[in-house]
Amino acid sequence: MKKAGIRIGYFPKFIRQYNVFGEDLRAEIKEKINLLKDPRNHEFLKVHKLRGYFKGCYSFSVNYKTRIVFEYVSKREIALLAIGDHDVYKK
Repeated sequence: MKKAGIRIGYFPKFIRQYNVFGEDLRAEIKEKINLLKDPRNHEFLKVHKLRGYFKGCYSFSVNYKTRIVFEYVSKREIALLAIGDHDVYKK
């Protein structure tokens, strides 16, 4: 029997930021979020812990410029908090 993947939730801020991107980038973002659902892909996505203001949160790159910040709600659920360039790490 196949294990269920990690569930993904979206903060309103993430959705607002996501909607600003063009269609091509949104397709790439969706692809990376689908990879995030399987913990075996986290190393490939270079998921890493954040420090400072975002202590307790994690991040990964969609591409060279775009980052997604998220937190684990539980072992099987992730909440996507924000998306953007490196400025996403600012308060």
